[in-house]
Amino acid sequence: MNKLIELKGISKSYDGETVLNHIDLDIHDHEFVTLLGPSGCGKTTTLRIIGGFVTPDEGDVIFDGARINDLPPYKRHVNTVFQKYALFPHLNVYENIAFALRLARLPEAEISRRVKEMLELVALSGFERKNVNLLSGGQQQRVAIARALINKPRVLLLDEPLGALDLKLRKDMQNELKKIQTQTGITFIYVTHDQEEALSMSDTVVVMQNGVIQQIGSPTDIYNEPINAFVADFIGESNILEGVMLEDKLVSISGQTFTCLDGGFEKNQPVDVVVRPEDVDVVKPEEGMLRGTVSSVTFKGVHYEIIVDIGGFKWMIQTTDYVAPDAQIGLYIEPDAIHVMNKSEFSGQFGDYSSFSDEMDDISNPDATEEE
Repeated sequence: MNKLIELKGISKSYDGETVLNHIDLDIHDHEFVTLLGPSGCGKTTTLRIIGGFVTPDEGDVIFDGARINDLPPYKRHVNTVFQKYALFPHLNVYENIAFALRLARLPEAEISRRVKEMLELVALSGFERKNVNLLSGGQQQRVAIARALINKPRVLLLDEPLGALDLKLRKDMQNELKKIQTQTGITFIYVTHDQEEALSMSDTVVVMQNGVIQQIGSPTDIYNEPINAFVADFIGESNILEGVMLEDKLVSISGQTFTCLDGGFEKNQPVDVVVRPEDVDVVKPEEGMLRGTVSSVTFKGVHYEIIVDIGGFKWMIQTTDYVAPDAQIGLYIEPDAIHVMNKSEFSGQFGDYSSFSDEMDDISNPDATEEE
């Protein structure tokens, strides 16, 4: 794929507080890219800089080989879909979608043809004369997407567009958005804090925190090979332990030595070790590589989520087998279930499951902000 957008050394501050700190990012034609991270990480500011709504303090925005830092939004080949759809309440579905074409003074026959194409694309054929105020949230979003796509932008920016929808509709729209992106071939740049959305829709995931890009990769790479403790913790559930790399393919955690697949570390180098909850097998205590006591059991529908205390460290394990609270169990971990990472600024900030409510993390964070 051809490189379409380049962000080079982009920095942005508000009131002396750095929101973006010298980020570099390449986005390719026909790509579905997701900017993923918690509130305040810089993802929405990055999106606004691409769209021309915010000017960077430093760095260059390159679009198809040309620098566009000073180009206003309406002159960029970019459209945006916001969480609040901003539909025109006095116009019906047809006229909302046709709006940009009317501004361009296209012939009525051309407008009618392209509106019909868009309605088919977003599965709203027959809704032309509907009042947009009477549509469901999902239908309104489809209208907003059709309106944004009708003038054939090179890039569509989507700023948490599913945030106002209920869970089932969100999942349905995830599939619809990916289908629309594939059918149109337009580059989608999507902002979300929802890991599942990022993993299920994206070609490329860009994980951000503290105004810095932490990792760029495919959903599989990001999940299976996180670069540091922040990424490991933010993408899915993770047991993150302190370890020592004894030698290539041999790591010590929780007082035990484990065979792994990682290498290239110095001997006896302190490291962070990730073990995903679904990669741990529950066995009899005498058969386990580690042994502990079950602290809690939660039924999740397709599996049980159990918390196990091993020497004061609370592991999360996901298993289809029921285990009773207070039971003694063993843990068996295959070599390919162990992922070793270098220490980073996030080491020690994430780890066990003494408490694992995302909502409580946000409530307890005095620095949490709506500014992205």
